[in-house]
Amino acid sequence: MTAPASPSLRTASPVLVLAAILTTQLMLVLDTTIVNVALPDMQRALGFTPTGLSWVLNAYTLAFGGLLLLGARAGDLLGRRRVLVAGIALFTLASLVGGFAGTTSTLLLARAAQGVGAAFAAPSALALLMGRFPEGRERARALGYFSAVSIGGSALGLIAGGMLTQWVSWRWVMFVNVPIGIGLVLLARAVLVETPRHTGRFDLAGAFTSTVGMTGLVYGFVRAAEDGWSDPQTVGAFVVGGLLLTAFVLVELRASSPITPLRLFADRTRTAALAGRLLLMAAMTGLFFFLTQFLQDVLGYSPLATGVAFLPITVMLLVFSQVSARAMGRVGTRSLMVVGLSVTTVALLLLSRLTADSTYPQVLLSLLLFGMGNGLAFVPLTAAGLQGVDPRDAGAASGLVNAAQQIGGALGLAVLVTIAQSAARAAEPVAGTAAQVAQHAFVVGAERAFLVGAGLIAFTVVLLAMLVRRPAARAADAGPGTGLDPEDLDRELALAAD
Repeated sequence: MTAPASPSLRTASPVLVLAAILTTQLMLVLDTTIVNVALPDMQRALGFTPTGLSWVLNAYTLAFGGLLLLGARAGDLLGRRRVLVAGIALFTLASLVGGFAGTTSTLLLARAAQGVGAAFAAPSALALLMGRFPEGRERARALGYFSAVSIGGSALGLIAGGMLTQWVSWRWVMFVNVPIGIGLVLLARAVLVETPRHTGRFDLAGAFTSTVGMTGLVYGFVRAAEDGWSDPQTVGAFVVGGLLLTAFVLVELRASSPITPLRLFADRTRTAALAGRLLLMAAMTGLFFFLTQFLQDVLGYSPLATGVAFLPITVMLLVFSQVSARAMGRVGTRSLMVVGLSVTTVALLLLSRLTADSTYPQVLLSLLLFGMGNGLAFVPLTAAGLQGVDPRDAGAASGLVNAAQQIGGALGLAVLVTIAQSAARAAEPVAGTAAQVAQHAFVVGAERAFLVGAGLIAFTVVLLAMLVRRPAARAADAGPGTGLDPEDLDRELALAAD
């Protein structure tokens, strides 16, 4: 056990504690979008191929999502403040290395290291918030701020990425984390209370097989886009990925402290919600990836103008997530998810009609609808992913929700990039300069990616409508005293929205 925290730490101002936790979350969330606007500049500076460019995002999200549950376990065993500080320190160092990167491999390694740091810092930050603020209105208000930072950080990342890329250099989307990270390490050590250590084991085999297995699948899709499905490395990547993911399931069935308790998938509502979150993030990551390049390379927007152009989607996310949280108790999670994702499907279908002659108002309509649909669906998807969870599995279930989000983005982007590249190669040739030919091929590929994204979300709508049960039916099946009550969770989330 660790020594008790000093009185000064125990009496640290709640404002400072909340500031440390929210700034940590902001830095980690911001890094998922701040890089998007800088992608075209990174491609030109370091010579990324169109498919290789996707790894700038995937290296981060795969490491983040794949190691998130291990990071949560590390906080339980080693002390959450210690693990949070170590995660921030690694994230900060990786940002410094990435800013100085002179090759594609150096930048990708730095992005992967950022993801590892984020995977250890993020779960400890949320756990420390839950431990510092007691249940009731005080915790609900803190969670409300936490949710607002999580959503608002996306917009800030896009705008900050545009400003730094246009006014200084793309390298500063990495360097900006260094002073923030150093300040956070000092603040966290000063105001956060260390939690006791616990005895237990790390499920390193589960973490390795799941993370490397998912990386193998993503690499297989990206490799297929460049060299075809019959390429030996493509086939090898899929085989290795499939074998490792099979090994992961076997490891988790036998592990005494599994990183992912497979019993969490026994509930069909929870499983459908996790699958829905994964597919939603696949489409959302694809939207940011392709639309960023469309705005800059086709419409000729500057990096800053591109960041500002995405602002409507975040405003709609903020507004309609609040509407959704307040409506859940009256409307129900299934109805909100189905309606919200149906609107998202329409938005992606509209984007699939873009051409090289399209204008921003056409893009704006899709962004508004996409933000509205996701805002309506995101909160009930989270609630459904946590409903009925036994208290002993609450931490693992929360980590699984976040892991589905990160892995969905990485795997979905790999699939959509593969589809886009195949469509671009098969596009009808057009007359014009080499730049115009390349632009035409990109637009054709992006159109196909948006269309497939719409298909993924439409499938999710059907999946959720068929599998998600109403709270009354779930309560009748589960019986009394089994885990978190869905209606109570809905009320907690609604209170947090206030």
